[in-house]
Amino acid sequence: MGKLLFQFNGIKRILFVLFLMTITQGAFILLQAKWLAGAISSLFAGKTVWDVRMEIVLFFGAFVTRHALTLIRQRVVYRYAKRTTTDLKESVLTKLFELGPRFTKKEGTGNAVTLVMEGVPQVQSYLELFLPKFMNMMVLPLMIGLFIFTTDRTSAVILAVTLPILLLFMVLLGLAAKKKADRQWSSYRLLSNHFVDSLRGLETLTFLGLSKSHEQQIAAVSDRYKKATMSTLRIAFLSSFALDFFSMLAVATVAVFLGLGLINGHLELYPALLTLILAPEFFLPVREVGTDYHATLNGQEAGMTMMNILQQPGFVKENAVKRVWSDHSSMELRHMTVQHEESVAPSLQDLTLTLKGKKTIGIIGESGSGKSTLIELLGGFLQARSGKIVINGTELTHLQQDGWQQQLLYIPQHPYVFNDTLLNNLRFYTPDAKIEEVERAVQAVGLDKVVRELPNGLHEKIGEGGRALSGGQSQRVALARAFLENRPVLLLDEPTAHLDIETEYELKEKMLPLFQDKLVLLATHRLHWMRQMDEIIVLHKGKVVEVGCHDELIKKRGFYYDLVQAQMEAV
Repeated sequence: MGKLLFQFNGIKRILFVLFLMTITQGAFILLQAKWLAGAISSLFAGKTVWDVRMEIVLFFGAFVTRHALTLIRQRVVYRYAKRTTTDLKESVLTKLFELGPRFTKKEGTGNAVTLVMEGVPQVQSYLELFLPKFMNMMVLPLMIGLFIFTTDRTSAVILAVTLPILLLFMVLLGLAAKKKADRQWSSYRLLSNHFVDSLRGLETLTFLGLSKSHEQQIAAVSDRYKKATMSTLRIAFLSSFALDFFSMLAVATVAVFLGLGLINGHLELYPALLTLILAPEFFLPVREVGTDYHATLNGQEAGMTMMNILQQPGFVKENAVKRVWSDHSSMELRHMTVQHEESVAPSLQDLTLTLKGKKTIGIIGESGSGKSTLIELLGGFLQARSGKIVINGTELTHLQQDGWQQQLLYIPQHPYVFNDTLLNNLRFYTPDAKIEEVERAVQAVGLDKVVRELPNGLHEKIGEGGRALSGGQSQRVALARAFLENRPVLLLDEPTAHLDIETEYELKEKMLPLFQDKLVLLATHRLHWMRQMDEIIVLHKGKVVEVGCHDELIKKRGFYYDLVQAQMEAV
């Protein structure tokens, strides 16, 4: 059954409920066989249908009750699986947000999207299929085997000897199938991640003339997934055939011995019929588990991946941040050191910084200076190895605080566009926003022209499977989300790094009004933004080397001055 099953909340309770229902169902299976065998043997003895009418009625009653219990069990398991996977999805999304963009980049955005969008339904299917049939396999063969032993010991011995062979064969094929399914799931995640990355870079590939050559890479990844799928299907068909073959062989052997007993007069018709009716029921639960095992493998793999994400080290709960950021708020970073791996130098080293009130702050520095790390630290996506954070007098070691994160919006370099309507994408943070508010946001960020060109306007499907957006349009979607939410803190991590300079300047005109009356921290290597910043933080090798406005830092002729000169020479 694996360790995965017992990691779900409430699993012991649902297993106990299923155990009781399965025992009840097993009793009706035995009664159904008993009354059917009794009716048939009585008819062979010369009785009329009217004489055995009670046994026939009881048989149909047991038959209907048995299958009614099956429907009830399915309903109970469906509700449990739906509730459990909904909670699991929320927990994984919360954990991914807690782990931040660095973890998502490491694992692959496509992997994360596939896991949440498609992995969760697969886990639900796994629970719906596996739980009732696993309980059937554990309970029903034992009940039926003990009952047959009281009727015909020879048949009981044949069934008892055959069942372990069948189980051993199922385990061997199951291990082979699991290996193939692991490979298939890995190929599928690679394919989805590659697909998402290809969509994002399609404009760049076309611009560089590499779109045709990229087709070969897409074809190679797709072919690898196709081969993994066909290999898994071959194992699934083989195991299904083996289970059916061995179970039918065992039932045929029982039938032969029962026939010999009837011919020799050692056995009466009633126990022989009763045993023959129950023999297929004895193997049915094992066959069902073996057949559905392959259908649940992807769900098991997705579940294990989600559990591994949930087990990633989290943040220690601390004092809550209660006050909303205002003109009188302050934050101090004291001697903060962030090191992602032991073998590499710290991304931030003994960093000390003070932020006050609402202003626009530019964070600049050469590549690898710690700009993105500082943004992620302020967003609560990272925990420093050492140092303290003080917000309005409250001392903290990290900013993974609901009270803080509910006040900020984070706009990354590549904002994610979901496979949904443009309207729902825009209302991602504010699902209850009125259409008039959305239209104002669209107008404010310059998306109105795009909306007019779409056949269905705001209701046009975009994202994967829908209309693809350019990099600039995706950034405008992210800005419109921020416009609708209007939170007091805005974090931007290289939001225009992948855009051409014309698009960037056009987008800049729409972004600057959004910065009003907020604490804005903009990490970028494009220095033309710095003239509009109230304050500039210059980083070098994870340390703050200069702080001031553009004119002040130019007069100092220090590190910032050198960066400006170097960029001007490059132009």
